[in-house]
Amino acid sequence: MAFESFADFLAMGKHGPYVWAAYGVTFAIVLWNVLQPWLRRKKLIQEQAGALRREARENHS
Repeated sequence: MAFESFADFLAMGKHGPYVWAAYGVTFAIVLWNVLQPWLRRKKLIQEQAGALRREARENHS
């Protein structure tokens, strides 16, 4: 698959919008699948730390 120029490469034989949209959607989904568990883990750790702090305050009172 050879293209005459970079513009031809981006146009993908007039299929560029479909091709690049498909790549964009795929990239967004993969990124979400990587970030979502990481963000959820971070939130869960913060929630657990808060619960431990509350429990420690209740035991000292």
